[in-house]
Amino acid sequence: MELKQLLALVTVGDTGSVTKAARLLHVVQPAVSRYIRALEDEVGVPLFERSSQGMTLTPAGEVLAERARRALLELDRARAEIRPDREHVRGIVTIGLLESTVELVAAPLVEVLGRRHPGIDVRILSAFSGHLRQWLDDGAVDMSLLYNVNSTPSIAVTPLLREALWAIAPPDAELGREALTWDRVCENRLILPVAGHGLRTLVDEALGAAAAAPTIVCQTNSMPVQKKLVAAGTGWSVLPAAGVAEDVAAGRLLGGPIVDPAISRTIVLALPRAGRNPPAAEVAATEIARVTQRLVQNGTWPTASVAHTG
Repeated sequence: MELKQLLALVTVGDTGSVTKAARLLHVVQPAVSRYIRALEDEVGVPLFERSSQGMTLTPAGEVLAERARRALLELDRARAEIRPDREHVRGIVTIGLLESTVELVAAPLVEVLGRRHPGIDVRILSAFSGHLRQWLDDGAVDMSLLYNVNSTPSIAVTPLLREALWAIAPPDAELGREALTWDRVCENRLILPVAGHGLRTLVDEALGAAAAAPTIVCQTNSMPVQKKLVAAGTGWSVLPAAGVAEDVAAGRLLGGPIVDPAISRTIVLALPRAGRNPPAAEVAATEIARVTQRLVQNGTWPTASVAHTG
């Protein structure tokens, strides 16, 4: 297999079109078709289903394209690391951020990496903790923020901060100054994450301890959907303060701590144990720790406290 063939496979798979792929790869259309046919001859199975609507990867094509993407990414990383530059660390770093932390962490992290380490090509992916953990195990991200996770033989975990979860209410709700009990929260219809989601597990444990009986009007795996439904007055929710800090500050939502019992999570930075972490990844990991600590110390990350290890 040749590099140009793998590039053609991935690009056609992403665009669904030989014509579009040729334009992106800056080659003529017959060359792209030739690369794909050569790959199919080598592996002995069709890699695309061809129709008047375009090109769609077959199951075999999906497998090969996924492997090809990883190989191409590793080549990009190698080029970036060995390119001579005595003044700056260079390389590609893919960082996983919890969806609930993106609003607070992404901008300052990208800013500081760009200012202090301009040789690093930063790529950010966001998802829920379970997906991020899978991406970390698969090598799709170099490091990731996760929560309530301990070190294992495959990942090394550094606790960064502990964060309380809030009851989230519509902007016209009357929360008062006191912390909210679960009975008070459950007087309202609730919009919660779907069962099996990490945050839902924390909420269910707290509800069980409080012997509270909620009325759940909607379950969703999307934090933006939760926030929109609460803002529209559909019900209340329970979310990490980091995910709603901007909305509360802008008056789009109201938020307050919950007691009896309180509910919190520990945000950690996880890196794979296998292999050598390149210098660019080590630098990025250091900056993530610094950025999150600064957000806690200056009060930008509500309800959070810096985690102390050892």
